[in-house]
Amino acid sequence: MAIAIDFGTSNTVITRWNPVTQQAETLNLPGLSAQQFLNPPLIPSLVYVENASAETIIAGQQVCDRGLDIKTDQRFFRNFKRGIGADIQGFLPELDGKNITFEQVGQWFLSQVIAELAILEGNIDSLVLTAPVDSFEAYRYWLGKVCQSLPVAQIRMLDEPTAAALGYGLADQGTLLVVDFGGGTLDLSLVSLDQGKQAKTKPLGFLLKWGDKTLGEDSKQKPKTARVLAKAGQNLGGTDIDNWIVDYFAKTQGLPVSSLTARLAERVKIQLSTHDQASEVYFNDQTFESYEMDLDRYTFENILKENGFFDKLHDSMMTLLQQARRYGIEIDDINAVLLVGGTVQLPVVQTWIEKYFKPEKIRRRLPFEAIAHGALQITQGIEIKDYLYHSYGVRYWNRRNQGHSWHPIIKTGQPYPMTQPVELVLGASVDNQLSIELIIGELGAETGATEIYFDGDRLITRQLDTRVTTVKPLNDTVNASKIAKLQPPGFPGSDRIKIYFQVDEQQFLRITVKDLLTNNTLVENQLVAQLS
Repeated sequence: MAIAIDFGTSNTVITRWNPVTQQAETLNLPGLSAQQFLNPPLIPSLVYVENASAETIIAGQQVCDRGLDIKTDQRFFRNFKRGIGADIQGFLPELDGKNITFEQVGQWFLSQVIAELAILEGNIDSLVLTAPVDSFEAYRYWLGKVCQSLPVAQIRMLDEPTAAALGYGLADQGTLLVVDFGGGTLDLSLVSLDQGKQAKTKPLGFLLKWGDKTLGEDSKQKPKTARVLAKAGQNLGGTDIDNWIVDYFAKTQGLPVSSLTARLAERVKIQLSTHDQASEVYFNDQTFESYEMDLDRYTFENILKENGFFDKLHDSMMTLLQQARRYGIEIDDINAVLLVGGTVQLPVVQTWIEKYFKPEKIRRRLPFEAIAHGALQITQGIEIKDYLYHSYGVRYWNRRNQGHSWHPIIKTGQPYPMTQPVELVLGASVDNQLSIELIIGELGAETGATEIYFDGDRLITRQLDTRVTTVKPLNDTVNASKIAKLQPPGFPGSDRIKIYFQVDEQQFLRITVKDLLTNNTLVENQLVAQLS
């Protein structure tokens, strides 16, 4: 049985491959799936922790059915996907003597979903997971760890926009633009699909994959190919819009700011997808005050403008089109635009897209299911050619600025897995040096940095104006940064070790370290994130 899971900030979708119909089917998991969304069935990405030490939780629609999402409670978690692998300012609660992290909440959620799935479907032979295009290695590594203990022969990972392009089934349409705009991220991806024909562009890499089975080995036909030509993303989604609506009512009416009022704001936003006017009522059971949350589309659009919403959309589109021009692709060469995610349902977003593309090019029919449906295609002989969205670099002391800077060693756009490693030679810096330390990081785009912090019990993201390189250190601990022990000790004045950097098929950075003095291999093909 082949299964795909699209773990989203607001909702999660699960699909299976039906060998009889040769089609992807969206699954309805009793208790977890929202009944009001039977077509398609969505699982709300919600968790309520009953007992942290015993690891007993309530997940999905059950949280809503028991009314656990309509009161302020530190045991209730939503939007936790945004915090996985991110540097959070603020703190999460301690529950039942256990320190809670977003990674732990996410693992509980996915584990329960997969457990319910196993009861319904039985043995799972192949599992495909999806990740945002802008996700750092810390998120992908966490997602892989969650599934390490599963009795599944093959587990693979795929960028969400690429999966969406496959899910729409437009393999004969040439160059496709996927606008994946959900609760937590905006991802744009330019994808070229073909059916074994000679492509005009050079292959850009390979799919993240685990297991020994080769993609497409059961198929007698030449594998179809999905080539990722360009991609852009940022930490912007429907959750940010919900918070902006709350802030508007807090400013104009004195509405309390909390996760509860954010959920009411989400309802207002959803209503505005189909109506010109929306309204919700908030009642404070402590002060007995009530607030009318009335909003029309005109005011709503002004709220978006004041928060730089359309400027951020434009910046992402320009970044993607600039990348596309490297391959001679202009905006008119894009054959179809595929809309994915709940936020694309907003008329203001669709109007924005229509400023760039003719309406007949825009596809809207699979906003929630396209990613999970497309992810299953790679179990049926689809081959993915991909490249690195982030660079990898090493930290060094910048004498001019009197501070640490980062030097890229593997740059954005590098195909993976790499056929040839990148080499770096280092020497000792002091007498009798017993080890050599090196901080290695994943470098994001040189744009305004994204700050993630708590405002009360709300998780907020904010774009900073300063243009800096976002860096996620992979081994910034005392033990992990010591990449090589020197025996005999090192002395300044000569090269001592050579490091070979390689990105594997799972898009993880690995290193091999050789001692140039003794000719010994000190570290071999080690995953950087596990150098502890």
